Amino acid sequence: MANVKGSALSSRVLWVQLGHGSAGIDRLVAQCSPELRAAIEGGIEKARWYPFEQFVELNVVIDRLFGAGDLGLVRELGRYGADANLTTIYRLFYKVGTTHWILGRAVRLWSAHYDSGYLEVLTRGPRVAVLRVRGFATPDVVHCLAVAGWCQRSIELSGGENVQVVEPKCRTRGDDLCQIEASWE
Repeated sequence: MANVKGSALSSRVLWVQLGHGSAGIDRLVAQCSPELRAAIEGGIEKARWYPFEQFVELNVVIDRLFGAGDLGLVRELGRYGADANLTTIYRLFYKVGTTHWILGRAVRLWSAHYDSGYLEVLTRGPRVAVLRVRGFATPDVVHCLAVAGWCQRSIELSGGENVQVVEPKCRTRGDDLCQIEASWE
């Protein structure tokens, strides 16, 4: 079973709080499993490990309550996670680092956010990158959408414009790895 750091959960709870207020939080916790409800009501600790299933559940419930229920909101939540977590503590990196340098840091930071699998980042030209998630214990389309959203926003924060992100390979579709390809101007 994989685990995820609380920062991934807390950014989603913050998204609900800022966009839908305490009534939105009440709606959210009413739809969550008892374990996730207890974590939210007790206050998500950013540095603590939580079961990956709670991350998936939180994204799905938020998408169902505040989106269209088609997981379309999950990519936006990933983007928001980049804003919430990366523009604070890692702000200096975005001012001095290139887009490829920023994405390369994600490789090193993967184990700080997940205790399963690893991330590879390949460069395919000055404005193209390929992210590969390998060996993740419990692959889920929600995770891939969130990583794609995070990737897109990270590229934007580091100066990339007109960012395009696709996922041509995914373990949930039978592939041997999850691959996210990004290009930008």
